[in-house]
Amino acid sequence: MATQLSYARNGIITKEMEYAASVENINPEILRKGIEEGTIIIPANIKHENLKPIAIGKGITTKINANIGSSKVRACMDEELEKTRLCMKHGADTVMDLSTSGNLNEIREAIIRESTIPIGTVPTYQVVKENNTIDDLKEEDFLDIIELQAKQGIDFMTIHAGVLQKTLPLLKTRLTGVVSRGGAILAKWMKANNKENPLYTQFDQICEIFEKYDVAFSLGDSLRPGSLHDATDKAQIAELKILGQLTKRAWEKNCQVMIEGPGHIPLNEIKLNVELAKKYCHNAPFYVLGPLVTDIAPGYDHITSAIGAATAGMHGADFLCYVTPAEHLGLPTPEMVKQGIITYKIAAHAADIAKHIPNARKRDDELSKARCNFDWEKQFALSLDPETAKKMRSDLSLDDNFCSMCGPDFCSMRLYSKINGMKK
Repeated sequence: MATQLSYARNGIITKEMEYAASVENINPEILRKGIEEGTIIIPANIKHENLKPIAIGKGITTKINANIGSSKVRACMDEELEKTRLCMKHGADTVMDLSTSGNLNEIREAIIRESTIPIGTVPTYQVVKENNTIDDLKEEDFLDIIELQAKQGIDFMTIHAGVLQKTLPLLKTRLTGVVSRGGAILAKWMKANNKENPLYTQFDQICEIFEKYDVAFSLGDSLRPGSLHDATDKAQIAELKILGQLTKRAWEKNCQVMIEGPGHIPLNEIKLNVELAKKYCHNAPFYVLGPLVTDIAPGYDHITSAIGAATAGMHGADFLCYVTPAEHLGLPTPEMVKQGIITYKIAAHAADIAKHIPNARKRDDELSKARCNFDWEKQFALSLDPETAKKMRSDLSLDDNFCSMCGPDFCSMRLYSKINGMKK
């Protein structure tokens, strides 16, 4: 089965490329060329029938992912479907189902049916749940679940193939060790079995599955820093170099690839981290979790991470994984999912403006004109969250040409209009 990458290499513009290019308002040939070079991907499993494809990568708008999923504390399929709908309503570009409890196949199938945006997973979670063990897992167990999820229609999967036996000793100086769930599972398995990471040893077989269904690799950062103390350390960089090697191997098999990144990074190290990812991983799209720029704000980590996300995006990160206020504390509610999405839409948009993406600022200018003209309805329509904006305006009539902060006598725009002889 041909993949988007193999089509691109043969000079063919697919219907997925056409659609994604129309969304970006660019020539489809630009996308085709980027996919051929490995700097752009279109996650589009051939089994995901109702998918509206999107492109992720260099020179196009920064995309955001929203994580959802059940846990042992709360496993309700209806709630996960509600979250999926919220993701689409509020503008998430992709959604990852990270469910670890309940009937995972049933939950995932329902989400795929519901979702018109690409779906990602971490298949290792299901491997552990289905077998109720880590230490006694067989190597083929991983391949079985990966193929099952590919057949269901998953568009991209996080594969933690970069954590190896030789990299584990590098963790000794860390404050927070391994904070990746998938990475921790594989580290424990390697220690218990005294064998190499099965996702690494079976990487070619995984490529065969991915090529068959056109599943995109999201090469997981098992050793991402979980604290500022551990940022940009030897373990993180060693794994990054291995991910670069795996990228080339996946490309040889016509598989699309993006690279996952940190984590927790001081603001002044973000630019370096993006540059290192692009250097070692051959300019493949870079997918960052935040990063969080401080560790001291539980309950507000959607803010600490959005600061890092906007900065990373400005310096070349292509894909931002949202963080909700519940990060480090608990499972996010639907309302927290919404907060995370809107926060990251802001971060991604700010990055696009900084990167000079064509027409990125057009919406800002239109809203500013509407604000100056006291056109409240247009302001709401152009805003990222019209519902919240309208709620905050509910204390005044839409006919009033001032806000309650300034009132009619101290409104700067009203005063300025009088200076210019305009009647407001």
